[in-house]
Amino acid sequence: MQLSNRLQVPARTIMTPGPVEVDPKVLQAMSSSILGQFDPSFTSLMNETMIQLRKVLQTENHWAFPVDGTSRAGIEAMLCSVLEEGDKVLIPSFGRFGGLLTEIAERCGAEIHAIHCDWGSVFDPEEVIFEIKKVRPKVVAMVHGDTSTGRMQPLEEIGLACRELDVLLIVDAVATVAGTEVKTDEWKIDGLITGTQKCLSVPAGMAPLTYNDRIEAILLERKSIEKGLVTNQQASNNHRKIRSNYLDLSQLQDYWSPARLNHHTEATTMLYGLYEGLRLILEEGLEERFKRHRLNERALVRGIEAMGLSLFGDNNHKLPTVTCVNIPEGVDGDSVRSMLLGEFGIEIASSFGPLHGKIWRIGTMGYSCQQRNVLLTLASLEAVLLRHKVKLNVGEGVQAALDVYQNKERIKNV
Repeated sequence: MQLSNRLQVPARTIMTPGPVEVDPKVLQAMSSSILGQFDPSFTSLMNETMIQLRKVLQTENHWAFPVDGTSRAGIEAMLCSVLEEGDKVLIPSFGRFGGLLTEIAERCGAEIHAIHCDWGSVFDPEEVIFEIKKVRPKVVAMVHGDTSTGRMQPLEEIGLACRELDVLLIVDAVATVAGTEVKTDEWKIDGLITGTQKCLSVPAGMAPLTYNDRIEAILLERKSIEKGLVTNQQASNNHRKIRSNYLDLSQLQDYWSPARLNHHTEATTMLYGLYEGLRLILEEGLEERFKRHRLNERALVRGIEAMGLSLFGDNNHKLPTVTCVNIPEGVDGDSVRSMLLGEFGIEIASSFGPLHGKIWRIGTMGYSCQQRNVLLTLASLEAVLLRHKVKLNVGEGVQAALDVYQNKERIKNV
């Protein structure tokens, strides 16, 4: 029998909008011994993870726990647990992931009311509030930061209007949590979902989420207990039962509660990684972490512009964790990305739909968001573009970034 070769993973500098590089302390934590899911040491870890999540998500909600699966699993769990056939949902979409919210809500049987703006811009909150008053939906589902366009939607006014009009606000904050300010409670967000593979700097595989008592009330109305677990004292069915078993937040809530009602076998090593990732975020401090992300974003942007390249989209609503760069006319963007990866071991991303082949997306997220990575990316991108016969301001990109780093103490609000 022919044996397979031993796993060999090449060294990479990952500057995409996700996944990102993982802190070695997280990888070390993930190599710890396996515990049983009901071992007191493990259930204690579950409780401690919930406490840390509340702090990172800036919420007093009781329910804050991860769904096993990528961020999409968390979004689907939230929407399919809240939405029922015929419920009205307003989805203001300004990029690819507004389309994802629409598709998932459609699969829940919801009545969709979608509004759109050009990719590269966001909505004036008053426009969204006008639609809320017109449609009177059960749910407004929005993306906070859409990595496909590199834009970030202001939410505070929308959240306040939703609360005043008794509408639920559910937010995809996958690209923003732990990279920039996300105030779950202050912005009146009822349900929020994020992902481990972006600014949390943990491998893909979990979708932390939180929700308040307004959403919990719906879950309890739709609650059912799995047939193999039901006792004579418990209701075994509910005509409003949540359609997904795996993504049923009412059952997951029981699993994460002191009842520990068995639902699935927890992804042990992923929880180790999430715990350590959250611990490192809180050790750094949220505000310090946000400053670090803004500093490295500023250095990257200054370097890109000094090089002679231009940025895509409305700068007033730029997502601080993703920088979108217009591909120079006549340049094969995929060829540039391929050479960056092959010759320098650096990965950046293209985009989707109408922006595919028109922009590059460079992420500055989590552990990847560091001075060394920004300077290496600028220097390597310049070298590759020169090979592609692009006229640049040679040497000025890295120098402009260095100016930002060396003068950071004089830059306000970095």
